[in-house]
Amino acid sequence: MTLVANWRRVLSRAWSVRFIALTFALIALDVALPAFEEGMGLPPRTFAVLSGLCSAAAFVARLLVQPAVSGGEQ
Repeated sequence: MTLVANWRRVLSRAWSVRFIALTFALIALDVALPAFEEGMGLPPRTFAVLSGLCSAAAFVARLLVQPAVSGGEQ
């Protein structure tokens, strides 16, 4: 396994990476805050649904051209 040549740019600018980070945060909230879901007024599994949507968005973003990552825009 080899990193892409512009991995720093990908890590800082790719939408897929941003969505993956958001997914991680939502999963962490889903695990860490089950006692507070009732107090927050959120329906059960809200964070799980949101993290699933973010994962789907990351998949789509990974396939789309992102000029800020591929060098088309400086």
